[in-house]
Amino acid sequence: MTQSAEILCIGTELLLGQIVNTNAAYLATELARLGIPHHYQTVVGDNPERIEQALAIASGRAGLIITTGGLGPTADDLTHETLAAYFGVPMVEHPEVLAHIEALYRERNRPMSALNTKQAQLPVGAAVLSNPVGTAPGITWQPRPGVAVLTFPGVPAEMKAMWTNAIPFLRTLGWGEVIFYSRMLRHWGISESALAEKVEPYFAKQNPTVAPYANFGEVKLRITARATGPETAEALIEPVERELRELAGLDYYGKDEDSLASVVGTQLARRGETLAVAESCTGGLLSEMITSIPGSSKYFKGGVVAYANEVKTALLEVSLESLLEYGSVSEVVAGEMAEGVRRRLASDWALAITGISGPDGATDLKPVGLVFIALAGVAGTEIVQIRLGAQRGRDWIRRISSQSALDLLRRQIARLEASDIMEKQSN
Repeated sequence: MTQSAEILCIGTELLLGQIVNTNAAYLATELARLGIPHHYQTVVGDNPERIEQALAIASGRAGLIITTGGLGPTADDLTHETLAAYFGVPMVEHPEVLAHIEALYRERNRPMSALNTKQAQLPVGAAVLSNPVGTAPGITWQPRPGVAVLTFPGVPAEMKAMWTNAIPFLRTLGWGEVIFYSRMLRHWGISESALAEKVEPYFAKQNPTVAPYANFGEVKLRITARATGPETAEALIEPVERELRELAGLDYYGKDEDSLASVVGTQLARRGETLAVAESCTGGLLSEMITSIPGSSKYFKGGVVAYANEVKTALLEVSLESLLEYGSVSEVVAGEMAEGVRRRLASDWALAITGISGPDGATDLKPVGLVFIALAGVAGTEIVQIRLGAQRGRDWIRRISSQSALDLLRRQIARLEASDIMEKQSN
């Protein structure tokens, strides 16, 4: 028997796609936090034969089986009955569980159905895992040597409320004595393959391990240490993190829960500077990203969504001549949009985005995914062109364009601050 866990999620609604299986993600995160190896996840419908088959497989390859779902009062809630049948024990009523269910219904001033008494029936030998927010209890159980079982309701809020109460049971069995502790390093403006090439020797490390991930234009490096506690893990991670950040340079922008918007917000707040934005193809998405950060009112002046050309000329002072000669999707117009919104809103910095997000509006010279981003500041205006293609669709283009605009500002400020430090050191 291996010292690993398997998550068994029970519910036909999961197989039909009617419910997103967030329980498995939560449990996987918690198992990693406790340092409990976790190799398999299984989803099975509300069918006793198939649940027993899943239990047979899980108990043959994992020492800890965690189930979610199937603990309700109806006929298709079969988890505890099936567990009892598979491990060959009868069910027994727990009076304290029944009393808890009756009390919950009295508090809510609702009549209790006779069906709810079923929830007080648990396998013989199993201990009650109390549910502080619902009627369905779980169990902690060792049905046979080398196999431990935890059961939880399928309702995420109930499962999460019960998880903490299950940890002492795991500790008594020797589970969770060593934890997995991770640090996520975030990068923008570099491909996964290019970053992997830079840091390739680190992928061979054993503790901590380093692994790359990429999604939505961002590349991440996850550093994971296995240790007896957070402090020991941090000591293992810190030197590796420092070396990886040095290798990545400006492509590294933050860690863990950081976002480009939060990092830029921190930079602006630290410097006491302000930002305004002018958006065309992103339609306000850039402004939404900025204002999603608490405290953004300290540095964000506002934005103009200038979709139509008449709005670009009236509110952003883009010249009609530029629009006629170069078109609204052009380097010239992007620069005038940024400079115009910076003047109108009296900000230190201004970002502007104009492009073709599709599926219509493209030409041979200006395909879907062509985007111009301009950054205006006291030292002048910087303009970049990106080509994102049409394959991933309109939302992808809008999102990557907005993130790339934030990254342009982040890099500019980082370079200014690095230059200031060098100048001070030389004096």
